[in-house]
Amino acid sequence: MAEATDETGGCHCGKVRFEAHGDFTSAISCNCSICQKRGHWLAFVPASNFSVTAGEDNLTDYQFNRHIIHHLFCQDCGIEAFARAKGPDGSNMVAVNVRCIDGIDLASVTVNAYDGRGH
Repeated sequence: MAEATDETGGCHCGKVRFEAHGDFTSAISCNCSICQKRGHWLAFVPASNFSVTAGEDNLTDYQFNRHIIHHLFCQDCGIEAFARAKGPDGSNMVAVNVRCIDGIDLASVTVNAYDGRGH
């Protein structure tokens, strides 16, 4: 298991910024209707290991299907750097779009397929 690291990231225009502590060496590539279209690679961290450092007021919340995931995207550039939801145990979680982490080497990230359409 990889060691957790502190990372920063944000949307394309830079108005939304975040800090996260977690393992970002692997991510899931989900095939649900939104992730497939947006190309997200997601790594999950407890909400206590995540903070928005800029642009909270610039986020728009989009929900669909069962309305259990808050897909938060920048009102200006449209990038979803993260989403908020509950984990399987009911705890607050954040799905970090690994592609939005500053300076990440995407070639070093292990990507695992997840069947979001089947869930």
